[in-house]
Amino acid sequence: MITIPYLTALTTYFSYGLLFAFGQFRDFFRKIFDWWRGNNLQGYAPIVLGLEDFYTRRLYLRIQDCFGRPISSPPDAWVNVVERVSKDNNKTLKRTTNVSRCLNLGSYNYLGFAAADEYCTPRVIDSMKKFSPSTCSTRTDGGTTTLHTELEECVADFVGKAAALVTGMGYATNSAILPSLIGKGGLIISDSLNHNSIVNGARGSGATVRVFQHNTASHLESVLRENIADGQPRTHRPWKKIMVIVEGIYSMEGELCKLPEIVAICKKYKAYVYLDEAHSIGAIGKTGRGVCELLGVDTADVDIMMGTFTKSFGSCGGYIAGSKEVIQYLKHTCPAHLYATSISPPAAQQIISAIKVILGQDGSNRGAQKLARIRENSNFFRSELQKMGFEVLGDNDSPVMPIMLYNPAKIPAFSRECLKQNLAVVTVAFPATPLLLARARICLSAAHTREDMIKALKVISSVGDMIVEVVNGPTKLRVVCAAVKYNLKYLLMPQQGIFMGTSCEQCTTCIIILLEA
Repeated sequence: MITIPYLTALTTYFSYGLLFAFGQFRDFFRKIFDWWRGNNLQGYAPIVLGLEDFYTRRLYLRIQDCFGRPISSPPDAWVNVVERVSKDNNKTLKRTTNVSRCLNLGSYNYLGFAAADEYCTPRVIDSMKKFSPSTCSTRTDGGTTTLHTELEECVADFVGKAAALVTGMGYATNSAILPSLIGKGGLIISDSLNHNSIVNGARGSGATVRVFQHNTASHLESVLRENIADGQPRTHRPWKKIMVIVEGIYSMEGELCKLPEIVAICKKYKAYVYLDEAHSIGAIGKTGRGVCELLGVDTADVDIMMGTFTKSFGSCGGYIAGSKEVIQYLKHTCPAHLYATSISPPAAQQIISAIKVILGQDGSNRGAQKLARIRENSNFFRSELQKMGFEVLGDNDSPVMPIMLYNPAKIPAFSRECLKQNLAVVTVAFPATPLLLARARICLSAAHTREDMIKALKVISSVGDMIVEVVNGPTKLRVVCAAVKYNLKYLLMPQQGIFMGTSCEQCTTCIIILLEA
């Protein structure tokens, strides 16, 4: 769990409070002017209600240029970011013809398969000529090709399960398959930081859902014991089925699942284990087989193994692997298999080829080199960030590295200044994270060279100095405009405590920021 320093929490709450107060003030006058101009649409229901509408208009729109930046190249180690402009204070953004060539630290291109590959690309092109860009059908009608059958056999062998089922969308693998695995009368116990696809799948299943503290095996056991003792709500009958759902690498934290402890507890209480390896399969482990291989867990002890092909394999879609009986059942019940268009043949061929490269079946050792490089890059970059004083979440070997920003003003400041220095990063804020836990999420790739990482570290270090987000911060503080246009330097004494920055009148997107001594 993330422990927020009291002073950081106070300053962050204060910044949000100021934004809320000024936003309400502006809304008050907007309503008056709308009434005066006769713009009120009486009788029409609002599309968005309450705080969601307020947050979108008064907080998100200020910084929406930091999210969803379009690109015009493959998401390789370096990427072309399309520049956008706004003439209405960020309410709308228009693409321009200008692009910035940036070092890419935002894509899930863990093994570097997103760009053209000497082994994969020719085979993908051949598959498009032999089959088509799309099957134009579901798996149960005319959408199953020999490539789909080969892919499922390849995936099952790779993850160490008897059978596998592939879908055309990674998100739907969780959200559509979970309701087929468990329903009313069942109990789902989910990690508190599981992905939204798991949350929606659990809600749609009709099962009772309980949550345990993130990655805390002792609390999981407590929740299991309590709910087994109580039974189903109202009737207190025994649960028909109990399923514990965890992730291999948590995408917003970069942490590895404590799988050995969780598996031991599930064995003790006869609960099924559902493991989401979206970010871990292909990226960690000696041969890329994910968190089970890295932590020494027998795949036979994990009942359902889920993963996606969008990260390490440079393709799209997802898979579910398990026993032959479970997979056969899902083929007759899962909406993602029965009603959705099957994964495209070129995408299927890309996955097959990538797995062959990872396993060395292409006749080279490039797969082993990629796995060694992503591990080396991840551990080097994490170590260097920590030496600089940044608060970095996650575990060693994980290619996901969140840098904590906390204060709302630091989100656009970090993102815009990095882009200005040709570094493409992803910043994450509420509602994707809790309100106080805004962060920049760094994703490393095997395609990054040591020179790339040193350049990125220099940029992050300079930006970190600017927005005062190092853990071992000096007494020299700066009031930072969120648009990174004006920096006013101050030398403050530590005993002076908290100081409030002032907004720049020249900058319409400026956010008031509190700095810490």
